Amino acid sequence: MNSPRTTLYKDPYQKKIMGVCAGIADYTGVNAIWVRLGTIALIPITGGFVFLPYILMGFLLNKKPPHLYEDKQEQKFWQGVRQSPKRTAREIRARMRDIDRRLADVETYYVSSNPRLNAEIERLR
Repeated sequence: MNSPRTTLYKDPYQKKIMGVCAGIADYTGVNAIWVRLGTIALIPITGGFVFLPYILMGFLLNKKPPHLYEDKQEQKFWQGVRQSPKRTAREIRARMRDIDRRLADVETYYVSSNPRLNAEIERLR
């Protein structure tokens, strides 16, 4: 079961011909111009064979939903998930540990400066 944010789509909003290169660019996080230039460079190398997969993808891929991402930051996050899920999971764990540490610091500060709360917590133990 794939999330809609981890699926390859053709991008009709940034398209030049069928939106396949724009969809690949969105999926990988690479600028669309580089994907298009790479596709053009593959034409003489493959003897024009690149047209067949391009046309097949143009007909088989679904169109990108109009509001797939809320903002650029979310788009970058999902591109990172597609590129390296393990690295993204490590980054999220590191952020959560940092938030947990900061929350513990706030709790320590608040409890140590509030003797009534400190006594209540000790009474509950």
